[in-house]
Amino acid sequence: MTAWAGWLAEQRAAREAAGLQRGLRPRQAGDETIDLASNDYLGLSNHPDVCRAATDAVLTWGTGAGASRLVTGTTTLHTDLERELSAFIGQEAGLACSTGYHANLSAVTALTDRNSLIVSDEHVHASLIDAARLSKAAVTVTAHNDIAAVRDALADAGGRRAVVLTESVFSVLGDAAPLPDLVDVCTAAGALLVVDEAHGLGVVGEDGCGAVRAGGLAAHPNVVVTATLSKSLGAMGGAVLGSAELVDHLVNRARPFIFDTGLAPAPTAAALAALRLLRERRIGPARIHRRGAELAERLGVPCSAGAVLSVPMPSPQAALAAQAHALDAGVRVGCFRPPSVPDGVSRLRITTHIGLDDERWAHALDVLTTAVQRCRT
Repeated sequence: MTAWAGWLAEQRAAREAAGLQRGLRPRQAGDETIDLASNDYLGLSNHPDVCRAATDAVLTWGTGAGASRLVTGTTTLHTDLERELSAFIGQEAGLACSTGYHANLSAVTALTDRNSLIVSDEHVHASLIDAARLSKAAVTVTAHNDIAAVRDALADAGGRRAVVLTESVFSVLGDAAPLPDLVDVCTAAGALLVVDEAHGLGVVGEDGCGAVRAGGLAAHPNVVVTATLSKSLGAMGGAVLGSAELVDHLVNRARPFIFDTGLAPAPTAAALAALRLLRERRIGPARIHRRGAELAERLGVPCSAGAVLSVPMPSPQAALAAQAHALDAGVRVGCFRPPSVPDGVSRLRITTHIGLDDERWAHALDVLTTAVQRCRT
């Protein structure tokens, strides 16, 4: 055994001892398992309009964009999506990226440098954490949703350009950011607030417009929005949304955008079709919140601000056992363990999407109640 092979074996053994070993579990087409681990909150990845749009795009444009967006990888599908998405969430302009991860990397690294300050909530997604690391800016991590800590950090900026990072709905706990207060603090300090709407778009607001527009903060000069197209919109990709000047800057300075092949035609068209379903009010988030409240009551946990219900478990092993029990009974849920959870608490992560009939939803409620009660003791 080589030194590297020995090290890899030691790493795996340590993960297994801590209950933190992960693995890929391929699922088959037509799987009948009730999927409450998916981020496809609105069930749009299988909606006939969305699937038809993706299929038509492949037949019209081919399977790939062919190049970076700045070469030949920009199509009219991209520009239509950017125009309609920015209008839907109340921003002037938008820039579509190949993933939501790339959208966050693009926004943060293009807006900051070693002469900047980043103030980051301790619960932000890994993509924002990695973006802050790549930016070379000074980084201050503040306690979760602590406005006073953000204000104090900005007061110490010392004349540096400052950017504050948050999520509208946090991906692990499912709680909401205090966006109006954050905007006030950032405006007073002349800082930008980058709001990741990954779990807000399609879920928050009567029509799923997201927390920024629903909170009356659309097109605020101190707010930049990022979003993913792979959750409520059921497709793939991401976007950065803000002023036309911001988008122009990203096109010229955002390396994760400039040097990446453009988002493929199929997911671009699929996201556009899903967005139009939201905009036309043919689908909406109300049922998500009704089901989320019902599940939260059954499991004895707080309601979520979005579609993610967080269920703390006493240990990684207990979380895995509850997940396995649910799967044996035909219900798939997420299981988050360190280091994926910012507070170090292992938990089930359940998404209350609307793509289930009432009978299957009732079965899922019973299975999850039993699994959680059995494995919490």
